[in-house]
Parts: sequence; structure tokens; C-alpha cells
Amino acid sequence: MAKSTTVVRDEKPLTPPEKALSKQKIADKLAERGEGSGPASQITGTYTRTVDFLRDVRSEMRKVTTPSREEVQTTTTVVIVTVFAFAAYFYVVDAVLSRSVQSLLHWLGGVQ
Repeated sequence: MAKSTTVVRDEKPLTPPEKALSKQKIADKLAERGEGSGPASQITGTYTRTVDFLRDVRSEMRKVTTPSREEVQTTTTVVIVTVFAFAAYFYVVDAVLSRSVQSLLHWLGGVQ
């Protein structure tokens, strides 16, 4: 059974450069799905996707900012203090629960 392809068209008529661009987009989408004409379209599709991916990576890397030394020290301090606070909390919870379970078992007739 053949796949059906639906192309959405704008209501305004396209000028010749826009038609070429639109046809290129359609060809690129077909190449990405592997619906082109043979192995050449698969290579073109792979190349196009790779170039698009690398372009996106470069765009995202431009948005990355390196934190200052003070920011790194501050966040490191916050992480270390938080880790110790959670460790203390879980130590207390563990001690209370283990003491409760021991008392319950002793009350039910278990051996100390």
C-alpha cells in the first residue's frame, strides 16, 4: 500500500523564488523520509540532516554563557550544604524508623 503525502499550501500565490524554496523544502522532507529517487536522495537527505543538526548545535552553543568564578563558588557551596542537610535529615529519619521497628518487634514478642 502506498503512503499518501499531504502538502499544505498557502492561500497567497507564490512568486518564482518562493516556489523554488517551497519545492526545495518539499524535496528535503521527502529525502528525510527516504521517499526520493534511489540512493542519491538518501545520501542527500543524510547530508541535509547532518548540516541542519550542526547548524542547530552552533546556534545553541552561541547561547551558552560561562559562569564567573564567584557563581561557581556560590553554587558549589550551596550544593555541599544541601548534601549535608539531606544526609542529616535522612540519618534522623532512619534512626527514628529503625528505633520504631525495633520497639514494635519487641512489643510483638520478638527477641531484642
